[in-house]
Amino acid sequence: MEDPDHRPIASRAISPSLFAFSIFYGGMVCIAGVLGNKQVSLGPISRLGPLVGLPPLAVEAGIFAFLLLVVTSSAVAELHGQKIAGRLVLMGFVPLLVSMVLTLVVLVLPAAPEMDAGHLAAFNQMMGATPWIWAGGIVAYGLSQTLNVTIFSWLKGREGGKLLWFRAATASALSQIVDSILFISIAFGLSAVGWLMAGQMLAKVVLSVALVPPLIYALVAIGRRLDA
Repeated sequence: MEDPDHRPIASRAISPSLFAFSIFYGGMVCIAGVLGNKQVSLGPISRLGPLVGLPPLAVEAGIFAFLLLVVTSSAVAELHGQKIAGRLVLMGFVPLLVSMVLTLVVLVLPAAPEMDAGHLAAFNQMMGATPWIWAGGIVAYGLSQTLNVTIFSWLKGREGGKLLWFRAATASALSQIVDSILFISIAFGLSAVGWLMAGQMLAKVVLSVALVPPLIYALVAIGRRLDA
């Protein structure tokens, strides 16, 4: 099979699905931190909190981008193997760190005189973060995403190509627990460990089980279609 340039598809340096997923992955890495500035209610899921002695469940909105990161890296592991998925996670540090540096530069640059003071204050408040929050995000991203790929690939080695939904949901849930422990401990200190961490972990596990399985099937199907 040849592409429009009359080159064999096997000779391409990168497959279409890996190219597309890499771009998407980089975008989700950058937007996750911005979305995380808003806490969102989970509707009926929020009521699970009081049932186990916790406040109503809520999560930072960045979790939705992080779940898409989990789905994307798992789809890459399914289609291209653990080694390539690990490289994708590693390369994700590039847009993550560059976006942080650009944010710091923009915060330092003087605002235009005509910019509304209220808008400027809101921007600075939303985009500003303590060094511990930056550090927590970097460490939590690297370790949780690596753990997701590792668990997903290990389960694939045991189950073969079966139970894609189970492998994806299990890897996502466990990696999100680690993500919550690392980020909250580093960003807010041990004083934040307790109901906040428990609520975050419970919410992320529920979302992982509910959202990741259908998304992983969709993304793998898209990837196979792109590479066909």
